Amino acid sequence: MKRIAVITAILENPERDQAAFNALVAGFKGLVKGRMGLPLHEHGVTVITITLVGDLNEINSLTGKLGLIPDVQVKTSVSKKEV
Repeated sequence: MKRIAVITAILENPERDQAAFNALVAGFKGLVKGRMGLPLHEHGVTVITITLVGDLNEINSLTGKLGLIPDVQVKTSVSKKEV
C-alpha cells in the first residue's frame, strides 16, 4: 500500500550539491506530488521539502540516496494512513 510522505532536506553546500540532488529527485518523479525550495542565501543553505505518495520501499530508497549526498541533511515523515 502507498503512503503520503514529506521529505525535508537542508543542503549545506547548495552550489555543489543541487545538481546531484535534483537528478536523484527526477529519478523518482512518479512519486513526487509537490516540491518547494527555499534558498537562504544569507545563511549559505537551501531548504527543500518534497511531498510524495508511494510505497515505503520507494520512499525509503529516495531518502537514503539523498542522505548519501555530502552536506545534505534529510528527514522524512510518513503518514500512518495507507492510501
